[in-house]
Amino acid sequence: MKAAQDCYPSRVGKREEILERLDPVIYDYSEPISPNALNQHQLQQFEQDGFITLPDFMPEMVAPLLDEISRMKQSMAGREELVTEPDSHELRSMFALHQHSDLMDRFSRDQRILEIVHQLLGSEAYLMQSRLNIKPAFRGKSFSWHSDFETWHVEDGMPRMRAVTVWLMLDENTEFNGPLYVVPGSHKKYVSCQGTTELNNHQKSLKKQVAGVPEPESIQQILKDNGLVSIKGKPGTLVIHECNLLHGSPDNLSPWPRSVLMMVYNSVENRVTTPYSGLKPRPEYLSSADQAPLKPVNKD
Repeated sequence: MKAAQDCYPSRVGKREEILERLDPVIYDYSEPISPNALNQHQLQQFEQDGFITLPDFMPEMVAPLLDEISRMKQSMAGREELVTEPDSHELRSMFALHQHSDLMDRFSRDQRILEIVHQLLGSEAYLMQSRLNIKPAFRGKSFSWHSDFETWHVEDGMPRMRAVTVWLMLDENTEFNGPLYVVPGSHKKYVSCQGTTELNNHQKSLKKQVAGVPEPESIQQILKDNGLVSIKGKPGTLVIHECNLLHGSPDNLSPWPRSVLMMVYNSVENRVTTPYSGLKPRPEYLSSADQAPLKPVNKD
């Protein structure tokens, strides 16, 4: 089965290019009908910047989620879904958390989150991926500059830019402990990266991404027009970023850990198909085979 026409070619062996975005950023600008939905000012901010930070959104969830993660580190030990740092056995990421925990599953379907997701995507959504990114004190390593969409498009077969990542701060994110760096407005450009994709590239890229990383010249050009922001906040802060937002993060040299719980929501009208790389799909824990619309659960 061949993938649909490639509107966002990347890693096809040619030189790197910066292309214009072809898709909307927000798919439903109608007046909010729910207290959980974003207001018009917030929608405009998301449209302009490609992300939004919502302080003190879910502080009551931090402690139970941290307890559950501690349990899951033991119960999932040795599984492929646990990824270590490139130069040590220190845990770097955990994937498919919702498949191994009722609490994680309920969190992914929290009505407060899904109402915002449905608003931004203009449709129902399915959970494409869940993960925990971990940066332990002193030893947490960087994540290279990248657009999630570029990877999901090339390696998973996501057709268009109609997905968002929603993430919860489980530790305080400060300027010192390796916070997420984003380039506001960069979601309106698409870096078509040079090079090609190796077979089973995920086995390397989850530890240290190389393929799909824009060249310094492209980063500099986009930064020149947009600047750079680090996303900081207290535990319980919720962040939503658009799938094509250019982002990365530095090493954590501080004595304070940084962990964030991330849920990737893709529109049911944008379900992944065949990877545009022409290679076999990545493992199911990176791109869920369950593409059914999520059923929300109430806060209580």
